[in-house]
Amino acid sequence: MNIKQRTLLLAVASVILTGLGLHAQPVRSGRQMDDPTKRDTVRSIAPYFAPATKSKKTPDPEGFIQRWLLLEPINKPNRSNTVFTDSYIRTAFTTEYFPDQFTLLPKNGEKVKVGEQELIWHALDSKNFNVKLFRFAYGLDKQVYGVLFWAVTVVNSPREMKNVRMAVGSNSASMWWLNGKEAVILSGDRRMVMDDCVSPRLTLTKGKNIIRGAVINGPGMSDFCVRFLDEKGEPIKDLTISCE
Repeated sequence: MNIKQRTLLLAVASVILTGLGLHAQPVRSGRQMDDPTKRDTVRSIAPYFAPATKSKKTPDPEGFIQRWLLLEPINKPNRSNTVFTDSYIRTAFTTEYFPDQFTLLPKNGEKVKVGEQELIWHALDSKNFNVKLFRFAYGLDKQVYGVLFWAVTVVNSPREMKNVRMAVGSNSASMWWLNGKEAVILSGDRRMVMDDCVSPRLTLTKGKNIIRGAVINGPGMSDFCVRFLDEKGEPIKDLTISCE
């Protein structure tokens, strides 16, 4: 079949469908078109996470950090992600939702009260390079849209490392701190892309370094990925990751 014949066939099919009151629907790549809740009735985080243990954990072969303390989602209604400007998310992320929010190193199973919500911290190892927050919330039968997530982890460095960069991707907007100082902010309605935003030059101190992150989303999926890059842009792998 040549191009003219194919074009004619498609045109005839379109006329027939229209006459029958049927219209071919365009395929769209929007956030709300991909809704796993419509096809996945199994509520489990097991395909995406494993409980964190006391065993040594290092970044994956590409340097991504997979061990995190994740707080169950905070209710933060937003019908659209277009509101996530720098000013909006700075306000959202610096609001105190629970006591000692920016200093607490939570423990697995610890509970916090956020308004009327009682939320639990979970110490988990992601089975992927990215941390699938949507699957975390969905698997625990928690709210998946209009939410704000908190994530904390401890990066142990064998030596002082200067001029490193924190590289982050998130869906949707997020903000990240290293040892209490702002490192990266990702504003706007965005999908997760590895190394989407990279921090200014930072220093990892010898020993314990604490990463805190906040991810906000209205409709659609939620996830993030974090790793450190050295001065040459290569992933740093000789770190150990813990939740304490």
